[in-house]
Amino acid sequence: MQKNLRALKKIKKIVLVILAILSLVAIGIFIFIQTLKPTYDGEQALPGLKNEVQVYYDTYGIPHIYGQNEKDAFRALGYVHAQDRLWQMELLRRIAPGRLSEVFGKDMITTDKFLLSLGIDDASEKTIATIDKNSEVIALTQAYLDGVNAFIKDGPTPMEYYLTGIDKEPFVLKDVYNTIGYMAFSFAMAHKTDPLLTNIKENLGESYLADLNSDENPALTLIKNFPQQQDSLKVSLSQVALAALEKLPVPMFEGSNSWVIAPEKTKNGKVIFANDPHIGFSQPSVWYEAHVSTPTYEKYGYHLAGVPFPLLGHDRNLAYGLTMFENDDIDFYYEKQHPTDSLKYNYKGEWKSYEIVTKTIKVKDEKDITFTYKKTIHGPVLNGIADQIISRRPISMSWIYTKLENKTLDAFNGIIHADNLNDFKKALEDIHAPGLNIMYGDAVGNVAWFATAKLYEMPKGVNTKLILNGYLGEEELVRYLDFSENPQAINPPWHYVYSANNQPDSINGKIYPGYYLPENRAKRITQLLDAKNDWDKDSASKMINDVTSSVNPTVMKNFINALNESILTDKQKELLRVLEKWDGSANLTSFETTVFHKWEYVLLKNTFLDELGEDRFTQIMATHFLKRLIAPLSANESSIWWDNITTQEKETRTYIVTKSYNEAFVLLEESLGKDYTKWTWNKVHTIEHPHPIGQVEALRSYFNVGPFPVNGTREVINNMAFSYADDGFHKVNSGPSTRRIIDFSDIENSISILPTGQSGNMFSPHYKDQAQMYVNGEFRKMMMNKEEILKNAKSVLKIHPE
Repeated sequence: MQKNLRALKKIKKIVLVILAILSLVAIGIFIFIQTLKPTYDGEQALPGLKNEVQVYYDTYGIPHIYGQNEKDAFRALGYVHAQDRLWQMELLRRIAPGRLSEVFGKDMITTDKFLLSLGIDDASEKTIATIDKNSEVIALTQAYLDGVNAFIKDGPTPMEYYLTGIDKEPFVLKDVYNTIGYMAFSFAMAHKTDPLLTNIKENLGESYLADLNSDENPALTLIKNFPQQQDSLKVSLSQVALAALEKLPVPMFEGSNSWVIAPEKTKNGKVIFANDPHIGFSQPSVWYEAHVSTPTYEKYGYHLAGVPFPLLGHDRNLAYGLTMFENDDIDFYYEKQHPTDSLKYNYKGEWKSYEIVTKTIKVKDEKDITFTYKKTIHGPVLNGIADQIISRRPISMSWIYTKLENKTLDAFNGIIHADNLNDFKKALEDIHAPGLNIMYGDAVGNVAWFATAKLYEMPKGVNTKLILNGYLGEEELVRYLDFSENPQAINPPWHYVYSANNQPDSINGKIYPGYYLPENRAKRITQLLDAKNDWDKDSASKMINDVTSSVNPTVMKNFINALNESILTDKQKELLRVLEKWDGSANLTSFETTVFHKWEYVLLKNTFLDELGEDRFTQIMATHFLKRLIAPLSANESSIWWDNITTQEKETRTYIVTKSYNEAFVLLEESLGKDYTKWTWNKVHTIEHPHPIGQVEALRSYFNVGPFPVNGTREVINNMAFSYADDGFHKVNSGPSTRRIIDFSDIENSISILPTGQSGNMFSPHYKDQAQMYVNGEFRKMMMNKEEILKNAKSVLKIHPE
């Protein structure tokens, strides 16, 4: 008995020791986690400050930064930005110089090769060598970087650095330009489109290309120009791009909506500004929100990680925002290789030596990779950067971004310091790439839209959507256009401006080539704006959440009219009668939306897969022109694509549409049940915000945010985009990166929302505190009144000179 008691006591002691150890470990983990959290209150010394800066954090972790001068304020901005978003900054600066393999290993080598070959890092190097280091723009940028580096030196290390095993490194000026370069390339639609269209033309013929509607179409809803008046203010390059960009652990810029309503159409007689840039979803989301105020400067702005100047912003005088212009600024060229000397190519009858570029990629847990590629007068030869390119013909890439002087930072410094429309417009001339639609509205009633990019004229008849002839010298740009020739509208008589990435109207009789998105959103926006003259903040906020398509019901009716109903079941016919009445709304309870997208996807496969094969079909599904093609294709009874070339019969539109409806109906019954009224959109359309570390399944629930059922769909105003998949689930991958409504009749109660939260630190209370609000279509105030900010501040961080 005593032996048993002694044994029990011994076990008890062991258990107590184990519990004590576990408690100490738990306490240690708790203390460690506390050290990783951002510091939103207290005091912080910062080297280089002249005067103390106060940072007031509101309910959602938005910093309101008050400084005595701009350098101090931007230095503080860099510090607070880094403590919430350092890991995001780290990833963005690694894209252009091909340094993702250092973090994620050998799976990123192809991506790093592709990105290095674009020449962004080399262009940034040239810019740094020639800029005026004493200019205001560089002084403010360096102050911001000093703040970032102060946090790197003294602040806690984000969890992602521990998990990936990389060290923190100071940020330098070139990192800022490289991040801007990522934004310039992020669009990347030329790489997905031009080689594919060339392939279709060369392998299938001109008739197949003609039916794809890949060219600009002046019959669609256009952005109307109104310039300022005198009295007014085997190749598989597409495979390479897809393979490289699919693995990119950061969001891509996709599209966007914006409209600015003039006083004549608003209830309170003041401008109302709306903007929701469409960007790939990620965690953290792309924008960092900050309100910066000094005696000489104030902006409530949205910042790209690692860039000091807000790309979206407003103050009491004016508001600005952006959408992607979608212009064509990349041209591909076939080069003529020397028959015996692989180091030479021919240009205008002369044999020239390739420039040989050698790059080294550091790879996590592997040996360094060294590779070379060639360059011609046009640009890098892409055959040297990926195994997928098997063409014997060298193909080079000419990209405006790397060819011209980079003044983008100067442009945005000018934008944020502009006090009026004329100064604002002047700053835009320095944006050469990426192509942006810059939207403007101000307190005195001006509204404006400017297509900003360095546009250029090509010889008549040259189709820049195809790979060009690089050796004859006859398909080179003729001239650069002056900024005054760019599409724009200033105070037009219809009393609003807008952009939905759709095609702008012509200037001087020319429609600029581009990779424009379909008219769907533009048509809905103009319908809503034209029909109403008493707009206010509430109605504008409802409009920015609108989920009704002005085009999809027409496409649905075209499908239905083409059907052979005689072979359908009674239940299938019954569903058709319901679908005929659908108004195009994509809300959570809509089963019509579920049917439409399943039918559309099956029809696209039945139409294109036989001619294109799996690889090219995947490529075409990733293009903008495919989205533009759907509506005209649904009405084109004689398209060459309807015939299935693998059969002896000649299939018709009626055959393909009917076959697709039958197959879609069966697939939906198998996945969602026999009752079509229960095929609701919320069951198949979800949004999840992925963190790069969340790709590890065990860590997904800790780092990712979501998933949530979400309304909206592709190419409605609330543009919740997704790629089609055979499993029938539509996982949203891009959409509004913020929604902003700025009402100049009540500027201090303007509203906004972020997709997840302000902080990228998973231990911050602001990591995902806006996620459900965003899905619900809700907003929060963008506070600018200092008295209100001080009264409602949740915490205060005082940053003083070291």
